[in-house]
Amino acid sequence: MTGFVLAGLALAVVVLAWVLRPLWRSRPLAGGGMVALLVVTTGLLYLLVGTPRALDPVERAAPETLQQAITQLEAELEREPTRVEGWRLLGRAYLAQDRTADAVAAYRRALELDPEAPVLLIEAAEARARAAADRRFDAEGIAMLERALATDPTQQRGRWFLGIAKRQAGDAAGAAETWQPLLAQVDDATAASLRVQIDQARAAAGLDPLPPPEAGPADAPVAVRISVSLDPGLSMQLPEGASLFVIARRPGGPPMPVAVRKLPLAMFPMHVTLTDADSLMPTARLSELDEVQLSARISASGDATPRPGDLESAPTTVATGPDAVAALLIDTVVR
Repeated sequence: MTGFVLAGLALAVVVLAWVLRPLWRSRPLAGGGMVALLVVTTGLLYLLVGTPRALDPVERAAPETLQQAITQLEAELEREPTRVEGWRLLGRAYLAQDRTADAVAAYRRALELDPEAPVLLIEAAEARARAAADRRFDAEGIAMLERALATDPTQQRGRWFLGIAKRQAGDAAGAAETWQPLLAQVDDATAASLRVQIDQARAAAGLDPLPPPEAGPADAPVAVRISVSLDPGLSMQLPEGASLFVIARRPGGPPMPVAVRKLPLAMFPMHVTLTDADSLMPTARLSELDEVQLSARISASGDATPRPGDLESAPTTVATGPDAVAALLIDTVVR
């Protein structure tokens, strides 16, 4: 970096000497002084408002571990403390390391800059609950969740957390009422497990269980239920607007998928049910296979073509059938 700066200053001397050559010829002392003054001023301005550290290869090196990423992010926020997304990422990184008190402080800084952002409010409330000795949402955390849902009622994690908070407080009926709108927002597998939670809350409140869901004509035989998790170390690399693809292929067969489900990212672990409705060809139905090879990929571009920077799981082969379950862990960056 030093060589680059010296070369830049030398170039400045040459350019300024050429520009001021009329003054140099008529008044050498004044011309030399002007060149020196402008070079020094340029150098000082660059050091004050430029980014000379960005020229250092060490400063441009990508972090290889979560701790290195945290250290770099902390340094960046020390220089630019008004970056809301930076504080949010730092809070998520602290949670991945179970540094819950630090996460609460990071989210507090983010909310000082953007106090009504629903996602920030929800994540800050979660951090407060994880930092509490009894893992309960306190009054401030509940107020954050309520503000988030008042701004955006479609926030699934916020609604789930608020229901948990009400259940913790002994308001079983309120928890069931809070959770019930989620049934229309989640997939069938998640809805089935959610209904169990709602019915348990309703029973605790002395209420009847929900009526069973109506089966539609488009219902297809279940081939496999899948739980998709994300490595906490990759949580900071989730791009905005990314999509989750869950892919089923014939083991040992062609690379062409037999079935694919595309979903927007939500709270991990995500639960996905693949059926014949997800099959790509009517002549290759998922339920007709004895086994399938499953994989999951988070696509930054949102399309089905793999690209560098996508996140993916290792493939796993499972048997199909109504009781088939599988677990996928997204832990690799596509190079």
